Amino acid sequence: MRVIGIDCGTERTGYGIVDSDGRTHRLVAAGTLKTSPHDPLPLRLLEIGEGLRKVLEQHRPTAAAIEEVFHAVNTKSALKLAHVRGAAMVVLAGQGLPVGEYSPLTIKKSVVGHGRAEKQQVQFMMRSLLGPAAPVEQPDACDALAVAICHATHAWKPVA
Repeated sequence: MRVIGIDCGTERTGYGIVDSDGRTHRLVAAGTLKTSPHDPLPLRLLEIGEGLRKVLEQHRPTAAAIEEVFHAVNTKSALKLAHVRGAAMVVLAGQGLPVGEYSPLTIKKSVVGHGRAEKQQVQFMMRSLLGPAAPVEQPDACDALAVAICHATHAWKPVA
């Protein structure tokens, strides 16, 4: 299964793509879609959507996963994040991809072993699972890879 994971943000939206059998994972691609904080939100959403479309066309994943909106202290930030998630989900659904949604707690538990893991622990596990090419210096791409691996681990069904 080829899975794209998405870590949404208005300035930086990370994506990570892995090939997985549910137990072993191979890095396909990862990166960050960046937008200008000076641009209006509708334009930023359009840029994120177009960037994701290009990534999907290039790498042809068969499944997708996205992080659920977490309860942020700043309501305005949470609403902007929800808009980005919506734009991403429209693009994913438009490509006919099934989309899994996971809480930050579930994602961290899947890749690190406990849900209260720190960013550095997630980065360490991405390098451990995917090798030295894992983009741990790009936090959004690294988090997106964790989302993809979480989905691959939960969605994988052994062939009987």
